[in-house]
Amino acid sequence: MANPIVITGYGMISSIGMDAEEALNSLISGKSGIGGITQFETIHKGRLPLAEVKQSNGELKMNCGLQSKKKYTRTTLLGIAAARQAAELAGLKLDKALKTGLISATTVGGMDCSEDFYPLFLGNPSKGKLADVINHDCGESTEAIAGYLGVSDFMTTISTACSSSANAIMLGAEMLKAGMLDRVIAGGTDAVTRFTLNGFNTLMILDKDGCKPFDENRAGLTIGEGAAFLVLETSERVLRQGKPIYGVLSGYGNANDAYHQTASSPDGTGAALAMDKAIKMSGFLPENISYINVHGTGTQNNDLSEGMAVQKIFGEKVPPFSSTKSFTGHTLGAAGAIEAVISLLAINHHCIFSNLRWQTPMKELRICPVTSIRQNVAVEHVLSNSFGFGGNNSSLIFSKYNS
Repeated sequence: MANPIVITGYGMISSIGMDAEEALNSLISGKSGIGGITQFETIHKGRLPLAEVKQSNGELKMNCGLQSKKKYTRTTLLGIAAARQAAELAGLKLDKALKTGLISATTVGGMDCSEDFYPLFLGNPSKGKLADVINHDCGESTEAIAGYLGVSDFMTTISTACSSSANAIMLGAEMLKAGMLDRVIAGGTDAVTRFTLNGFNTLMILDKDGCKPFDENRAGLTIGEGAAFLVLETSERVLRQGKPIYGVLSGYGNANDAYHQTASSPDGTGAALAMDKAIKMSGFLPENISYINVHGTGTQNNDLSEGMAVQKIFGEKVPPFSSTKSFTGHTLGAAGAIEAVISLLAINHHCIFSNLRWQTPMKELRICPVTSIRQNVAVEHVLSNSFGFGGNNSSLIFSKYNS
C-alpha cells in the first residue's frame, strides 16, 4: 500500500486498566474487569455485573488536571483520559501548518447527568435549568475532548451503535487519504448508565454471571465502559519526522445487512461482507490473518451470526480468535477503538489473548475460541470486528509495521 495509514499513538482506559499497559497486564494474567456495580445506585446492584472503570468522576478529573468544581459527564472524562494518553504517546504538538482532526464516537453521551437531572426536575420543575442538560448530547464530549487537546481544525461525532468507534477510525483514515487532514485522533468513549443497563436488561440479553462469548450456554452480554483513541498519520509524514510507528491500518470495511433493527442476520451476511471488504483492501489473503479479535458479545444471536461469517470467510483455515469483551465487557460505542488498541498490543507484544469463561463448543459451529493466553507468537495481521444494532458491521485490519 502506497503511503499507508499508520498509528503513532494510542490511549485506552477500561475496566482492566487505567491505560494500555495496565490493560496488557490484565490480558496476559487473565484478570477480567467484570464485577459488581460501584459507581452509581441502581436496583440491579448485587444482581447484575458490569465492567466499570475503577475510578470515580472526581478521581478522573484530578488525574486529567481538570477543574474540580466544573461538572463533566463521565463519558467526557473517560474520553479526555484516553485521548490525552494517545496524544502524549504520539508526541502530538499542534502546528498551524498541519491540520489536526478529532473524530470521536459515543452512544450514550451525557446520559449519566440526564439521569441525575430529571428526577429533580419532575419533582420540582423550578429546580430544572436548561443549562443543566444542554451539554448532555453526544457531541458535547467530542467538543470537550477537542478543547482539552486544543484541536480546532476539524471535529465530528459518530454514533452507529456498537461499531461507532471503528467507523470513527475508518473515517479518519479516509480523510487522511483525501488530504483533508494531516493527523487524526480517532476513537470513542462511553460510560455505563442506568439507561443502558435497564435497556439491555429489558431486552433480556444480560448474563448474570458475566459474558461467555461463543459458549453453547452463553446467556448474554456484560455492559462495560471506557474509552480509546488512536493517532493516525500517513507513513510518509511520520518517516520524515522519525517518530515511532505502532502499527498500520492496512484494511477496513463497512457493510449493512439490513436484516433487523437489532439482530444480526443468522447467516452472518453483513459481517462476512465487512470482513471481506477489509481483507480485499489490505491486499492480503484470508490465511495471512494471524488473529481475529471478534466482536463476540456473548448473545445468542451475535455469536452464531459472527461465527457463521468467520467460517464463510476463512473456510477450513480459521485463525485463532477470541472475544476480549470477556475482559472489558461490551463498551458499546467505545468497543471498536478499545479492541483496536488491544489488536495493537497483540501485534507489538506477540500475544493472542484468551476468551474467558468459555467451556462448551457451540453446536452450530465447528470452531472454538482461544481459551488461554498465547505468548511469544508471531502476530503480523489482526482482524478486529465491531458489529452494531441495525446491522452496521465494521471490520478493521491492523498490521505490524515493517520498515
